[in-house]
Amino acid sequence: MKINNSFFYTLREDVKDEDSISSNLLVRAGFIKKNSSGVYMMLPMGWRVMRKIENIIREEMDATGCQELLMPALIPEDVYVASGRRAGFGKDMFSLKDRKGQPYVLGPTHEELFAIAAKQQIRSYKNMPFSLYQFETKFRDEPRPRYGLIRVREFIMKDAYTFDKDAAGMDAAYAKQFQAYKNIMDRLHLNYKIVRADTGVMGGLLSEEFQAVTPLGEDTLVLCESCDFASNIEVAPCVPDKPDHDEAPQELTLAETPNSRTIEEVAGFFHKDAKDFVKTLIYNIDGNPVAVMVRGDRDVNETKLRKFLNAQSVELADPDMVVNATGAQIGFAGPINIKCPVYADEEVTFMQNFIVGANKTGYHYTNVNNKDFAIAGHGDLRNIMEGDICPKCGGRIHFSHGIEVGNTFKLGTKYSKAMDLKYLDANNTLQYVWMGSYGIGPGRAMAALAEQNADSNGINWPADIAPYQVAIVIISMKDEKQVETANHIYDELTAKGVEVILDDRDERPGVKFKDMELIGIPYRITVGKGIAQGNVEWKTRTSDKQDIAIDQAVEHVLSVLKK
Repeated sequence: MKINNSFFYTLREDVKDEDSISSNLLVRAGFIKKNSSGVYMMLPMGWRVMRKIENIIREEMDATGCQELLMPALIPEDVYVASGRRAGFGKDMFSLKDRKGQPYVLGPTHEELFAIAAKQQIRSYKNMPFSLYQFETKFRDEPRPRYGLIRVREFIMKDAYTFDKDAAGMDAAYAKQFQAYKNIMDRLHLNYKIVRADTGVMGGLLSEEFQAVTPLGEDTLVLCESCDFASNIEVAPCVPDKPDHDEAPQELTLAETPNSRTIEEVAGFFHKDAKDFVKTLIYNIDGNPVAVMVRGDRDVNETKLRKFLNAQSVELADPDMVVNATGAQIGFAGPINIKCPVYADEEVTFMQNFIVGANKTGYHYTNVNNKDFAIAGHGDLRNIMEGDICPKCGGRIHFSHGIEVGNTFKLGTKYSKAMDLKYLDANNTLQYVWMGSYGIGPGRAMAALAEQNADSNGINWPADIAPYQVAIVIISMKDEKQVETANHIYDELTAKGVEVILDDRDERPGVKFKDMELIGIPYRITVGKGIAQGNVEWKTRTSDKQDIAIDQAVEHVLSVLKK
């Protein structure tokens, strides 16, 4: 590409309405342009990077035997009603009606349509296994789009689906796709972790996430200092902290605690540690009040709570629901004589002589033991914390942050049952098909790479991901010899299959250099006054300059790129 008379621009200043390093750099470098909240134009330079990412993904998908197709984005709403997911997506799904008043949605994901397509193939167990994939635009009405391409309303996703006759077949297909995903992440040069995750609205038997490690990441990654344990905080199992010895039960006492509502305030009042308290939180679970108990320094894990209670909706109760359940103002809830079911985190069942709210404004109970109240059930209901015990090896837990760029699911028969996808087995009996689902966001991968490879000058792309491999910069467009030499090198490299960008603008050299560093071109040839001595200047983006002979420039580039 020759820049002059091409679509190319950069911005000198940071962009005010971009809230991440990657989005700011991608906009400044002319890769993307915000069209509206959570919706971006993918401009030529950005599209080149996206296509390279997509090509890596496509090569690895094809290597598994997966076949590419394309599904519609405009889908009848009743497809998601049939699978039971329309209510689950709720307001996150864009909906519209056609001129006849029929309801449609813009597809947020395509499990249902792939199951419908699979019906055309599957009659017998002999028709499986097989797998399909696509690159398709998805639409999700995010309540708070942010971080550029990381949390958006419209995005391209590669989603793949496997179809098998039984669980063993699904497991084998999953393993093949899982390895392909590791290959993709390695080829993209991402620093990533694979973690267990919540299946969420997708459902199914297992979910694992490929998380690009970066401080910006929205997800908290739970890692062990001593072993390979890795999990999303949403599903990380907790090992209860048990007392070293049994205490003799003390006398239950009602204590007045004026102006003390929070754990910090009550701890200060009693001169106790937060670990000596149990906080009772009132939740609205599918429209009904439920009390949940955790140790005073812990937080309730709402994902675990939802699964534990098999609930559709989990949210903190409003003040009126709290008052009706406790008879007290917010801040004084406790399990004794409360007017709703009580569930306890497992750790609470080992605690002794602790302090709780008294369901009476301005009062708490001290010396509370589990015999003093009734619970409807107990289990792992809290968030794991840094320093906690690793559930795998007994080591210590630490946190990192990540951007989810890929996700794999063992769906089991969830969608085949919903969409009536069956086959005849060897005994001529109808069975449900076993499915897997696998997604990667190329745009998120691009943003994650920009986050991980940002420096003070721009984006330091990996050489095989960068929009162009080599930049040729002409110092003076008024020097005919410089222009002739640069174009000659450009033509030779292009003929050899090298991706070259020629900066033939009538701009100051400093502007050209800064632009090539901003957009992240790995290698640069500068054609300037050195041609009088038969030399051009060679520079990698992060190294010092060196002179090379003009007649050796092409071979030098080819040797570096190993073309």
